[in-house]
Amino acid sequence: MTPCTPQTAIPLPVQPRLSRLFRLQYEPVQTAWVLLYPEGMVKLNDSAAEILRRCDGARTVDAIVEELQTLFAVQDIGPQVRDMLQEGKRRGWVR
Repeated sequence: MTPCTPQTAIPLPVQPRLSRLFRLQYEPVQTAWVLLYPEGMVKLNDSAAEILRRCDGARTVDAIVEELQTLFAVQDIGPQVRDMLQEGKRRGWVR
């Protein structure tokens, strides 16, 4: 995942969820996860998809980070996850 560098940090919800305007689904033709919305589609990279798949309104940001660190056997990815969520919030994907 390419980290985003927002000009100003956007406050994140404690338990992020996808906006109702977007639907996350796997598209076999694209061989990727995508966000569908009325005007089109956003093709996600693997990292962004793994983060957004966990934005269900039940998990906290910290729980998402912990789950991904455990799943992929990596450490210290909290800043990248938060950057992605801030970009998603800025674009209206996450609320």
